[in-house]
Amino acid sequence: MYAIVDIETTGGHASANGITEVAICIHDGKKVVRRFETLVNPQRDIPVYISALTGITNDMVQHAPLFEDVAAEIFHLLKGQIFVAHNVNFDYSFLRYHLSAAGYEVNLNKLCTVRLGRKIMPGLMSYSLGKFCTHLGIQNNARHRAMGDAEATAQLFSILLGKDNDNHISKALKQNSKEQTLPANLPKADIDALPQNPGVYYFHDQKGKVIYVGKAKNLRKRVCSHFTGNNPNLQRQEFLKNIHRISFQNCGTELIAFVLEAVEIKRLWPKYNRSLKRFENTFGIYMYEDQRGYLRMAVDKHRKHMPAVYACNSLLEGYNLLNNLIETFGLCPKLCFIQKNDQPCSGNNIGNCACEGHESPENYNKRIDAALHELKKALPTFAIRDEGRTDDEHSCILIEEGRFYGMGYISHYYNADNLQSLKNYLTPYPGNDYIRNIVTGYADRFPQRKVVFA
Repeated sequence: MYAIVDIETTGGHASANGITEVAICIHDGKKVVRRFETLVNPQRDIPVYISALTGITNDMVQHAPLFEDVAAEIFHLLKGQIFVAHNVNFDYSFLRYHLSAAGYEVNLNKLCTVRLGRKIMPGLMSYSLGKFCTHLGIQNNARHRAMGDAEATAQLFSILLGKDNDNHISKALKQNSKEQTLPANLPKADIDALPQNPGVYYFHDQKGKVIYVGKAKNLRKRVCSHFTGNNPNLQRQEFLKNIHRISFQNCGTELIAFVLEAVEIKRLWPKYNRSLKRFENTFGIYMYEDQRGYLRMAVDKHRKHMPAVYACNSLLEGYNLLNNLIETFGLCPKLCFIQKNDQPCSGNNIGNCACEGHESPENYNKRIDAALHELKKALPTFAIRDEGRTDDEHSCILIEEGRFYGMGYISHYYNADNLQSLKNYLTPYPGNDYIRNIVTGYADRFPQRKVVFA
């Protein structure tokens, strides 16, 4: 037996919205044998645009039962049935969430008439309920009302049952089938094409735009995990509604996938990614030439359009490093913005300091250059050589003078001992402290995979 369900709600996700109407048609595989319909008081205002769409107003539900008052009857109607709906995950997530809040737990097999329609009757311009029913000649005189849409879905389901010559319905109901959990608009072929390798995956919307980027040690397993369970929050519901295609890039290692994910999120700015979008280097040591010709060093917050000579994880790290350079090379604390008062300069060259104009820019800048050279010596240049995508290549990530340069894949027969030659085989990418830290952390854990360049 099948329970063909349609609901009307106050909004798009269950955790923050209520149900205003429920309709259930019990279908025996040939026809509808029982019907249930009720308005529900959602205990919140129905937005004007939803009232305009459904015709259900606040006045209509004012004296309707609360969901908890009808939960027992709905639970017993659904219990043991196969849950069927057009875009099934939406209706199922709402009812499961609100039934759970009322003390009833359901875990039902599901069928989606959108997905079944794409398989049993492929090639249509649209599989929305209205257009699909119009194509099949199904009349719906109560569009966007629960019983009107449930009755139309029941007629649609009867037609699909009759045309299912390849047993798509029974295949979808098998225990190991992914069909029940996949978004309505996502072809199962996209899941079947995913390898069980490290990589980066992309969720695309109907127009092909990337709306989410993720990384994985096992691409197929990670992507499928997005669609398991029935989380009622907004992000999951938006996923289910907007994912139309999945693409991916194979990566030789999980480390490459980590780095590529960070690069791609910054490049594509996907709608549903939150982390890594705004990650920036926190602090840095910057250098510039003032109007008198003196080179000046300063610790400052990250500047988007000015590269730092050294990136720091904290303000304290930057000040400690700059104080060491002042001490070692006799730099001026005032020109380095360490001493900010009006007192005489406290540097190593008291009475002969550049800030007072007693030393020429040419002489002072030589010490700045020496300090900068020492600073760069402290910045490592190394490559991580690791597994590739195939047996005849290896992956390579390059850190040059403490900054992420880029990465790529190189033949096993290439000897990566020359820095300039190696860079010809790598793709440069923009970097940040996040990427630098995960690569250097990996190098510390696996020193045998690290190739150091002098």
